[in-house]
Formats: sequence, C-alpha cells, structure tokens
Amino acid sequence: MSTLVRDLREIHVFDDSADVVVVGLGAAGAAAALEASRAGAETLVLERAAAGGGTSALSGGVLYLGGGTALQRACGFEDSCEAMYAYLMASCGDAPDEAKVRIYCEGSSEHYDWLVAQGVPFKPVFYDGCSGEPPTDDGLVWSGSERAYPFCEIAQPAPRGHVPQFEHQAGPMLMRALLSAVAASPARASGGQRSTALVRDAAGGIVGVIAGGAGGERAIRARRGVVLATGGFIHNDAMLAAHQPLLARCKFRVGAEGDDGSGICLGMAAGAATVRMNAASISLPVTQPWGLRRGILVNAQGQRFVNEDAYYGRLGELALLSHGGRAWLVVDDAIFEQPEYPRSLAAVGDSPTELARELGLPPGTLESTLALYNLHASRGEDPLFRKARDYVVALATPPFGAFDCTVEGSLYAAFTLGGLCTDPDGRVLDPQGSPIPGLFAAGRCTSGLSVGGYSSGLSLGDGTFFGRRAGRCAARA
Repeated sequence: MSTLVRDLREIHVFDDSADVVVVGLGAAGAAAALEASRAGAETLVLERAAAGGGTSALSGGVLYLGGGTALQRACGFEDSCEAMYAYLMASCGDAPDEAKVRIYCEGSSEHYDWLVAQGVPFKPVFYDGCSGEPPTDDGLVWSGSERAYPFCEIAQPAPRGHVPQFEHQAGPMLMRALLSAVAASPARASGGQRSTALVRDAAGGIVGVIAGGAGGERAIRARRGVVLATGGFIHNDAMLAAHQPLLARCKFRVGAEGDDGSGICLGMAAGAATVRMNAASISLPVTQPWGLRRGILVNAQGQRFVNEDAYYGRLGELALLSHGGRAWLVVDDAIFEQPEYPRSLAAVGDSPTELARELGLPPGTLESTLALYNLHASRGEDPLFRKARDYVVALATPPFGAFDCTVEGSLYAAFTLGGLCTDPDGRVLDPQGSPIPGLFAAGRCTSGLSVGGYSSGLSLGDGTFFGRRAGRCAARA
C-alpha cells in the first residue's frame, strides 16, 4: 500500500478526532471549514504553515462573481446569470464542466453576500483602466476578456472582478477576514501540521488523516469526511515535467510554498481521478496601461496570433502554449508608452525591415504583417482578429520598437489549474466517476471552473464557492 494511504487496521489509537477534517487553510479551506461548522459538524482544520493564508493571502484578492451582485448594481452595471454562464462556457477552455459553471453562476450573487457576511468589505466604486486588481481600494473591475472578440458577441459584457477594499493587493485583506471568521466559529484550526497520509477503511472510504508537526506524527479520525484544500502544483518540478513542462520556464510561479501538489498526490493515492493536469493560467501583462493594446503582438514568424485587447491571461496562454513563449509587442513612436511592469525594448528600428532584422525574424514577414494591419487600421478595422476599434490605429510613425515578450525576457506569471476530479458538491471521484467515500476537495488542488482561458478571480471565486459546498457535503456525510 502507498505510504500516502494508511490502512485503518494499522491505527491502534487516534490522537484526535472531528466530524470533518479540512486539510489546508487558504480561501477554499476556510470556506469549507466555515460551512461544515455552520452545518453542525465538529470541524478541525490542519494547516502545514504556522498560520492560515496560503496562496490566497499572496494574491490580488480578485473574486470573479456576477449575475447581478449587489456590488455590480451599486456601481450601475446590469448582469445576468445567463450572460455570465455564456461567457464562462466560451472562455474557460475547451469543454469546461458545464454543471459547475451553471451552479456557480446561479449562486454567484448569494456567494457575494456570504463573503460580505464573513466580514469581507467591498467599496461600491467601479475602477476602469486595468485588468485585475486596481491601484486603489475600489471594488469592481474588468478582469477578463468580456469586451474582446469573440466573447463580446457571445455574451453581454459586464465587469465581474470583485475586489476587497484594500489598495494594490487585496489578498491579505480577504484572508484576514476569512481567518477571523474561522477563529470566531466553532471550528478548530491547528498550524504546523503537514498532512502526510490519508487513512482508509476496509470498504475503501477515507476515515482520517496522518499529520506531522513539531510534536511528531498524529493520527486524526474524520468521522464524516476529509476535505483537501491544499493548492496546486506550480512548485513541483517533477509534476510540471510530467504534465506541462513549459510552465517551468516561467519567471514567476504564482503560489505559496505549499503549492507542491501534495494534496493532489494524496487524492490520487486514494484512487482519485485527475482532470486537465496540463491546464494553467499564464499571465503576460504587457498591455498595462491599456494604450499599449494599440500595438501588435507577433510570434517568431512575425505574424499576429491574437487580438491584443484580450485579457493578459489569454495573451500569455496563447504566447507560451501555442507559440513557445516567443513573442514581441510591436509599437511605433506615436503610441509608445512605458509598460507598468519593468520591461526593456528588445529592438528598435527606423523601419519595419530594420526592426525585423534586429529581432531575427524571417525576412519580409513583419513587413507583410504591418502592411496588412495598417491597410485596414487606417479605416479603424481589424478583420483578422477583430480588435476593438478603440485600439486599432495604423503603426506608421518611426522609429519602431518591440517590447520583449519572450518567456526568457518578460514576466510570465503562471499557476496550475488541473487537479482532482470532483463533482459540484466537492466529492472526489474515481476514474469511473464514482465518489470516493469520505473524501472531498476544493480549490486549486481540483479542476475547477477554468480548464484554460483564465479570467482573474476565478481561483478565489470557485475555491470559496465550491469550498463551501464541499464543507456542507462533508458535514452531511
């Protein structure tokens, strides 16, 4: 038997017990603990670090919510569950989990109210001009590709990035509120406890956890269920090599130290199926400020491959996974401005030919791309990729420059999206689609709403939403 799973018959005495044992105290784990406790289950949370927070506390704090939340209405925006559902189904990769997306959209407004009830503040002010967390403490932003083609023709756009009231980086604020709510609840939390194995009974059900800390190894009984909420695997080089080796080339791996795939490995050892382990969020924030969307993003063949007004997560995913991380943002002197993130020009030329030669592009390719683009841009059109008219201008004023958007020379911020296969109630499923008794999961250790085509806020949104459902389901087990 795997060392990640212990036979119940080996455990002579349990050192502690609870109805529900939650492994991990980030946003998903906190939500699971709060709802399990609220449902009347004695709840124990085990956190490997000294205190809770995890990757959620390092994040920008954006939560992707919609369907007509109180915050959207207060900021003067109309939204519907149908529009949100249509956008997510179109943008979240190939064949996202339809049942999860539907339930999430239908419950999104209520979930916002739940977050407010836990003490998470949101300032009812819309901030325009950035993708993701704003530099202010305003509460609502655009955080995806809702206004970019083709999504703007699929669903009525609405801003759905809900940001707790804190300047620049609201993840710490979000986690302070959730951790305070956990502390005020009947749930117990124990830090410095790394869960190293699951306990399985003769019928195949998960009935406990083995956890190790400064006091040695402890066996903890879970009378109703174990909820895994341990994060993704961006810091596990072996897992990246097996599932998505291109991520290892990214300069910035978004995740706390605990995002090492340990919870996914525990679930797999217990017989769990995994889903979309190659999926990832890869942000290339080259178009901040938005004026740089007037440039054109080209690959190693000197050709465009995306409408540049798309969300920077879509830019990064396409640039890395489809074009090997070989890309440059071409601008002319008329639209030049310095990106918010430190980034050097890879080349400058007095003509497209000189610029292409400096970049080492095949002769004539960039020149042809610019000629075709400028032909239509002079009329405010982009028939090839349908970029919004606001960002379509001819690039014809020398000198020309190219910002380095290669994976070696630019900021690619990456984290994993694949993980354990779960149903909408957080029950972990085996390869045949049957629930493993007593085992639940939520957050980035599972495959959630996005299986590609990420929008900011989906991790914290689906982690807390489905964490709540997993906690309630475990409490009823």
